[in-house]
Amino acid sequence: MSTPWFVDAVFYEVPVYAFFDSDGDGVGDFAGLTGKLDYLEWLGVTCIWLLPFYESPLRDGGYDVSDFRSVLPRYGTVADVQRFLDEAHRRGLRVIADMIVNHTSDQHPWFQEAQEPGSALRNRYVWSDTPDRYPDARVIFTDTHDSNWTWNPVAEAYYWHRFFDHQPDLNFDDPGVQDEIEDVIRFWLTLGFDGLRLDAVPYLYERDGTDGENLPETHDYLKRLRSMVDNEFDDRMLLAEANQWPEDVVEYFGNGDEFHMAYHFPLMPRLFLALAKRDVGIVIDILDRTPEIPNGCRWGMFLRNHDELTLEMVSEDEREHMWRHYAPDPSMRKNVGIRRRLAPLLGGDRRKIELLNALLLSFPGSPFLYYGDEIGMGDEHRLDDRDGVRTPMQWDDSPSAGFSSADPVDLYLPIVSSSEYSPAAVNVTAQSNDPDSLLRWMREMLAIRSDSPVLSDGAFQIIRVSDPAILSFERTDPASTLLVVANFSEAMVSATLDMAAKPATTLAGAPGVSLDGTSVTLGPYGWAWFDVPIPKNESRA
Repeated sequence: MSTPWFVDAVFYEVPVYAFFDSDGDGVGDFAGLTGKLDYLEWLGVTCIWLLPFYESPLRDGGYDVSDFRSVLPRYGTVADVQRFLDEAHRRGLRVIADMIVNHTSDQHPWFQEAQEPGSALRNRYVWSDTPDRYPDARVIFTDTHDSNWTWNPVAEAYYWHRFFDHQPDLNFDDPGVQDEIEDVIRFWLTLGFDGLRLDAVPYLYERDGTDGENLPETHDYLKRLRSMVDNEFDDRMLLAEANQWPEDVVEYFGNGDEFHMAYHFPLMPRLFLALAKRDVGIVIDILDRTPEIPNGCRWGMFLRNHDELTLEMVSEDEREHMWRHYAPDPSMRKNVGIRRRLAPLLGGDRRKIELLNALLLSFPGSPFLYYGDEIGMGDEHRLDDRDGVRTPMQWDDSPSAGFSSADPVDLYLPIVSSSEYSPAAVNVTAQSNDPDSLLRWMREMLAIRSDSPVLSDGAFQIIRVSDPAILSFERTDPASTLLVVANFSEAMVSATLDMAAKPATTLAGAPGVSLDGTSVTLGPYGWAWFDVPIPKNESRA
């Protein structure tokens, strides 16, 4: 049986509006994205993940969909999407897209009709005469709402929403909703997408006496979608966005009959917390806590994305510690998290940026990179909501960063303005010509990973270390072993690895790292990938 394509994939997350503006209106579009495919191929990513590009009033970055089968005109047309897919596939690049299944915009024609008295579409949403139903369901956007119910004066009833009040939840008890969402998924896969990331899947159903998350009915419906995909399409993938504990997320793989992939949310904040505390124990704990998943399934690993760095899955004390360390200015905080990009979070420290990326590329799972992080882009954290981490891609040092021919004041969001992260300091053109740049380092690391199959589907085992600042693990397959070591402190450290001494050569690593038998020495924030040869007389099943 061949390895599924997503096991070997390196994903690159990009909003269409943020990458390149082809027509000078200040907003990125599909034609512009198509024109930059050579860059993505050169970088070495293998799958592009598109954020929502559907018709939308854009009150939540496109996650408030008003038409599931159309493209927002400023981005192009369905025909433009088709051309983009064709060009990506011609280069050997896969493409997945966000699909919002939990809710719609309140501007969607379904909701506009459903709120009218006697509407045939009334049951497509969840209504109540009282805001007291489902009291055990938590409010997710606690800095915006104090209830999951909002009064609709036209309907003269409350409607249910797990996110913003302009995003009413669909009622999956309605067969019409079930069929419509299935048909929408069918529509985009037929067009040529290689997979879909289904947004906010834990919240599809509501039941009295529950928190409305991870319900059996939700899993039943998601398995129905998977069955349709498997029966009607070849080589396609469904990815779950489920911000839950690993023991809950593993249920979204089913018995290999639900999702192909799911994100590992709790690992991400613990990497940053471990750096702040110089102690990797919390990282090891969550990795130890992660259950096995079915064959043919895959974790999605990431450092940052288009949302805030969520701190839902750490303790209150840990959250306060991270806020003090990474977001001392309250404007850097959003919901229960931090709205900052990777480079500013790490103080622009190249050593820390490389350390975390080296781990991302070697953890058991498929890595997800966020556009611009390969060059160390900054953010504008004082912009509304999470817009600060969604600013235009910085291609060169021109006034509009090579993103657009439009004047900077006419761009969809401002260019990063701080001197440390402005286009004059951080851009693709300069870094692509600098052999010592972060961009060239990332490209080299992706090439090394591509040539190291053990990093795609090798077994994973933590190696215990005598120093709490060092994280170490092995990736193994029948042909090779790769040993990873990483120092989460600013000091040079020497420690002993709890493993048998083996000969090893450095495959990649920071300067000043050495391995002598079981003794490892690492410089500040140092890391290394060691290739450990397998003796010819040693066989592995």
